[in-house]
Amino acid sequence: MRVARRLTSLPPYLFDALDAKKEEEAKKGVEIIDLGVGDPDIPTPPHIIRACCEALKDARNHRYPSYEGMLEFRQAVASWYKRRKGVSLYAEREVLALIGSKEGIAHAAIAFLDREDIALVPDPAYPVYKNATILADAAYHEMPLLEENNFIPDLWSIPPDIARRAKIMFLNYPNNPTAASVTKDFFKEVVDFAKEYDIIVFHDNPYSELTYDGYSAPSFLSVDGAIDVGIEFNSLSKTYNMTGWRIGFAVGNADIIAGIRKMKTNIDSGTFQAIQIAAIAALNGPQDCVDRNMEIYKRRRDILVECLNNVGIPAKKPRATFYVWAKVPHKFSSIDFAMLLLKKAGIVATPGIGFGKHGEGFVRFSLCVSEDKIRIACERLEKMNFEQ
Repeated sequence: MRVARRLTSLPPYLFDALDAKKEEEAKKGVEIIDLGVGDPDIPTPPHIIRACCEALKDARNHRYPSYEGMLEFRQAVASWYKRRKGVSLYAEREVLALIGSKEGIAHAAIAFLDREDIALVPDPAYPVYKNATILADAAYHEMPLLEENNFIPDLWSIPPDIARRAKIMFLNYPNNPTAASVTKDFFKEVVDFAKEYDIIVFHDNPYSELTYDGYSAPSFLSVDGAIDVGIEFNSLSKTYNMTGWRIGFAVGNADIIAGIRKMKTNIDSGTFQAIQIAAIAALNGPQDCVDRNMEIYKRRRDILVECLNNVGIPAKKPRATFYVWAKVPHKFSSIDFAMLLLKKAGIVATPGIGFGKHGEGFVRFSLCVSEDKIRIACERLEKMNFEQ
């Protein structure tokens, strides 16, 4: 029984393959330290859990939710954006609830791409951008994220004939996997480029609050003219340790939001209201939990980056995200190096090639394990020889 061609066109999902290798080593009795997937190990804050527990007792929340999300949730998102990013939004038509931002990104591509269209996709990147384009039966053009450009795409080097055919552009800053960050000046350039070529911008911003050393990540929508050309996806997953809760949102251009909403009404039945109520508590409640998270990640970052550089794996301290993007010693491919770390040290790292061809030469380490485990990982690395 054959599946659709669009499914056979998809590459194997990177994290599935990593999980299989990890399980294989664990069965051999290896104590695995997983620095692969970005899934916070810090629990969801108690006040958010309490809000959900209370909402579960209300039978009104057991029925179908609205497609666009509770107005109270959308108002909480709008208020949060105003406080945190200085962006004003109309909750009724410029905010849409999502079952996690990954779902929204995939549906947005299908909503706006036709077969003859092109999506501009960063490389390396979160796999969903490219895979959603494939599922929409559209084509993609890779925008290389190169170290010499601080992992920021050179928009004006895109061939004009490609830019004219492009319908959407995916961006993601602070960036996964490179941990690169940008200023508003880059987003101003994006707006100019999008207006020049009539391109819709989808900015994925789930790491917006995970910042260090005085850096504040700007919203794409904080730039003049941005709301005319695009939207921003965000999520409670990373900010409030709610990856498993599956709650996110899209904000920005009302016409684009309406297009995604129309797609979602034909695909899903909305986000469970009890989870939306918990999300309201997160967005409107005390934010000291976010500050505590960043103190924890910063300590982990500093320990890991110092260790990597000491053992011959060059890495810079990121200003944002909970990832460290490190250079692979020259004698290894990124996959071979990741396999070596797993087999010789029981450490899971994500090979850069899994995020796209321009990720070759790097591996990504996640900071989503305890400080004690990071120290143990460092002890194991120190026993290996990576000198070039």
